[in-house]
Amino acid sequence: MEKSPEGFGRELYLCSRMSETKRYFLELSYKGTPFHGWQIQKNAFTVQECIESALSTYFRHPIYITGSGRTDTGVHASMQVCHFDLTDDRPGENFLKAINAILPKEISIHSIREVKPDANARFSARRRSYVYQLIFRKNPFLTDLAWHSFQFPDVEKMNEAAKALLRHEDFECFSKVHTEVNHFRCEIISAYWEQKEDRLLFHITANRFLRGMVRAIVGTLMEVGLGFRKVDSMDELIQSRNRALAGKAAPAKGLFLNQIIYPEDIYLD
Repeated sequence: MEKSPEGFGRELYLCSRMSETKRYFLELSYKGTPFHGWQIQKNAFTVQECIESALSTYFRHPIYITGSGRTDTGVHASMQVCHFDLTDDRPGENFLKAINAILPKEISIHSIREVKPDANARFSARRRSYVYQLIFRKNPFLTDLAWHSFQFPDVEKMNEAAKALLRHEDFECFSKVHTEVNHFRCEIISAYWEQKEDRLLFHITANRFLRGMVRAIVGTLMEVGLGFRKVDSMDELIQSRNRALAGKAAPAKGLFLNQIIYPEDIYLD
């Protein structure tokens, strides 16, 4: 084993070792159906566990990753980002081909980029976007990827109700009850419904999201669209900060994390 020098020489040695550590961002996507969410947990099959296992196999030593955020059981990601550090190893030319061969078919790594040492997949993110997908007729190709509703809602009313989300910052009423956060404030930048052929898509972008927030919003807005809740009730609901007053969470299978925005100056390649 290499022995480090003493005194001033030791400080130079440690600095040189630290300078060899490089941080990388992975951009990936996954179908969340078989997973118990993103985050590693005991006795559960998770996306994070699969990726760490694949990276550890490739580099032949333990690799640990940090994701941009969690997704719940059954939620998908058309874009997710995580970071990890390497001290002596480098990815290599065939990294993407090799790592995708190791991973299960439900996970795909699209790119790897070196970033600044202090860049963080979670805390460096400026905006995150989700899309929720509804279908209104049986579609065998979207069974695991959309909420099949048997009633078509009033999209105009739902879009009017969604405007209330832009007028507030505290969204405790849409958060899971037992969650460890310092506050419930989020800056929602956009929120709207789009009808696309035989599908209905809900788009929402914010600086951060609470656990279960998007699904609770979708479920509440659907109640507006189906006539069970008034359009002008949204402001009062949000101000109540009471999850029990909001709608039932929409099914996980229709939700996709689909975009994460980072400042360009964190990338080194």
